[in-house]
Amino acid sequence: MTNLLTIRDTEITLKHTDRLFIDGQWVAPAGGTSLGVTDSTTEETFYRIAETTPSDMDRAIAAARRAFDDSPWPFLEPHQRGEYLRKIAARLRERAEEAGTYWTRQTGVTFGIAKHSIARVPALFDYYADLADSYPWVTLDNPEFAAFGAVVNEPVGVVGAIVPWNTPLSLAAYKIAPALLAGCTVVLKAPPEAPGELWILAEIAEEIGLPAGVLNVVNGHRVVSDQLVRDPRVDKIAFTGSSAVGRQIAAACGERLARYTLELGGKSAAVVLDDYDLAAAAAAISQQECSINGQVCMSLTRVIVSRHRHDELVDALASTFGSVRVGDPFDPETQIGPLALAKQQNSVLGYIEKGVAEGARLVAGGHRPAHLDRGFFVEPTVFANVDNRSTIAQEELFGPVLSVIPADNEEHAIELANDTVYGLNNAVFTNDVDRAYQVARRLRSGTVGHNGFKTDTRMGFGGFKQSGVGREGGAQGVFPYLESKTVLLDGTPTRFQ
Repeated sequence: MTNLLTIRDTEITLKHTDRLFIDGQWVAPAGGTSLGVTDSTTEETFYRIAETTPSDMDRAIAAARRAFDDSPWPFLEPHQRGEYLRKIAARLRERAEEAGTYWTRQTGVTFGIAKHSIARVPALFDYYADLADSYPWVTLDNPEFAAFGAVVNEPVGVVGAIVPWNTPLSLAAYKIAPALLAGCTVVLKAPPEAPGELWILAEIAEEIGLPAGVLNVVNGHRVVSDQLVRDPRVDKIAFTGSSAVGRQIAAACGERLARYTLELGGKSAAVVLDDYDLAAAAAAISQQECSINGQVCMSLTRVIVSRHRHDELVDALASTFGSVRVGDPFDPETQIGPLALAKQQNSVLGYIEKGVAEGARLVAGGHRPAHLDRGFFVEPTVFANVDNRSTIAQEELFGPVLSVIPADNEEHAIELANDTVYGLNNAVFTNDVDRAYQVARRLRSGTVGHNGFKTDTRMGFGGFKQSGVGREGGAQGVFPYLESKTVLLDGTPTRFQ
């Protein structure tokens, strides 16, 4: 049996850490500088990656523009582009464990979760490849003033895709796969803190012979992201990240009427109704919050329960979540690893201090684990008697912190759940499926699960309010990468006869 703790010591297998993938080639960065990528458990730099300069970003945008305007790519039949997606899927399956290793070291997600989650990414590329023959690329109509009428869906153009450090490969896939299927070309801006899996994706693009300029992979900080957002050669921005940055992107795109989709933050509620077993609710909520160490925009971090059951649920959560094992993410016994970054650790600990200062009762965790002298760890934390208007109940912490909020009754619980600027994900815990549906329809969020954290991105994913604009995943995830065109002709083209 492989000792997982030795995986951290394996050699870095990326072939071109000193280069960027632009126009189908690995090119040296114009500035000749590199960025260190930190192992979140050891706090040591375990590899360095080429740093993208504004000059490099300009080259990447120009390459994507040429590939869209001057190459056959947008005019291929969808199934032809789908074949490239299938090749990407096949190669990703071969390198899934390798990609999981980078994800674990960069962000602290346990290796078991990393392997399981990344193993699902190839299926996403296959899913969109399967849509090539069934998606309504052309819809015929009966026009009033022409012999032939059709609404055709055509690629929107050059896409700037920007993804964060918490789950970079899967979030990139939800943008790249439908964009490429639609016939767009892409500039993918990888997070400088966690670029490894996306460099693997670039290597795969080269290996399968994806046409030059169709996918360009760069990285960098805010200056090059802003450049990508504002460049008039870029037709659409697809962004996942904070709501604060999302608002800036929307404003910048609005200035030039560029298209955009935004998958942003969340402060999701678990609404526990009076008929549901509290021990079962505590177990389900605690297990979900272990995923990616709380660094998930969909996390059910606001737990809303009737006031007369509040203390019992707090005790159950303190027992289940407070006893979660924190440690090395490569250790199979570990349930929560470190946070990704030192600044993220400091941010979460700062929020915990603010929660105490604003009057919430700390019942579990709240500190750096005493038994771990390095790594960006935070103990699984539970707050009781949280005011729904307090900072920890309203702002996204992005760490393993639960806030239990008492409600007067079911109506008040729904009101509290909706009393947030966010609307990404919620859950309702009840044994009555009819009540679950009724409450779900009243919760203002893009997804509502029953008796636990549930999501199905093949059905589409996105948020209400400040949790985003548009949807990713599923068949509806293709639409943002298309423009609809009405065609009216005096006769019927041969292919439609």
